[in-house]
Amino acid sequence: MHKHDRNGDIPIEVVVGCFGLIPSYLRKTLFRGLWRLFYHLSPRHRFIAVHNLHRSFPDKSMAEIVKIAKGAYRNLAFVSAEFFDLPRLDPERLNRILEIEGMENLQTALGKKKGILLFGAHFGNWELMAVAASQFTGPMTAIYRPLDNPFLDRVVRYVRSSTGNIVVPKRRAMLQMLRALDKGGAVGVLIDQNVSWREGIFVDFFGRPACTTDGLAQMALRTEAPVIPAFIVRKSDGRYRLIIGEEVEMVRTGDRDDDVRVNTQKFTGVIEDMIRQYPDQWLWLHNRWKTKVHQLRKR
Repeated sequence: MHKHDRNGDIPIEVVVGCFGLIPSYLRKTLFRGLWRLFYHLSPRHRFIAVHNLHRSFPDKSMAEIVKIAKGAYRNLAFVSAEFFDLPRLDPERLNRILEIEGMENLQTALGKKKGILLFGAHFGNWELMAVAASQFTGPMTAIYRPLDNPFLDRVVRYVRSSTGNIVVPKRRAMLQMLRALDKGGAVGVLIDQNVSWREGIFVDFFGRPACTTDGLAQMALRTEAPVIPAFIVRKSDGRYRLIIGEEVEMVRTGDRDDDVRVNTQKFTGVIEDMIRQYPDQWLWLHNRWKTKVHQLRKR
């Protein structure tokens, strides 16, 4: 059964397959051109990226800031181009493009038989990371925020689920996360995007209060599933390194609200440390600090 767009015109797998047939180097050239165009034609997003970088790295010169911003756009071009390779990725192909660091951390966590909570960020090729991690954890339950464009949202869901992962909109995620963990499975979540004051808590991120989802901390405290950071770094030769960090030791004092805040800050600190090492591989054009503390005070 084909997955059609809303007008019943083109099956989703045909769209993905056609892009997948374009040689990789041509796709990368095409998407680099498109994202370079977007950099110049969308001053709003360009300003967000430069402003975010300037506030996060006040010691860097404007030339360095612009260079990192352009690198972030280039990274998005690679993510976009390589997205259409994901449905055809098998262990053999992954081995050719991927090296792994910290596999012992994942094996230790899985050995606890409580499921595993993997967290990361929109960093490197985060789409590839979900596929790569699932090769070692089994099909992963991946939490995501639906896209505004319905057709693009269906394309993304199709690709993300094509290798066996289960994609769940965040508003309906809790029950499926609990079921996955109860079966010893893996749950993946990216926690580096802005949320409204109703959906998160404020923690420090690059020296500024950033409203951050507290769902990961809530779930970890409730289930005692080990929490493992995972990032995928693009190397200079175009290959990748999957970095699986050590389990984040949870703080459990009995004060639920404070424990959620402290642990969310710990997770966010891990993400910040990784971004500082590879600043051009993070999504700087996202308005990460959009929600302000005064909005919470007005509540």
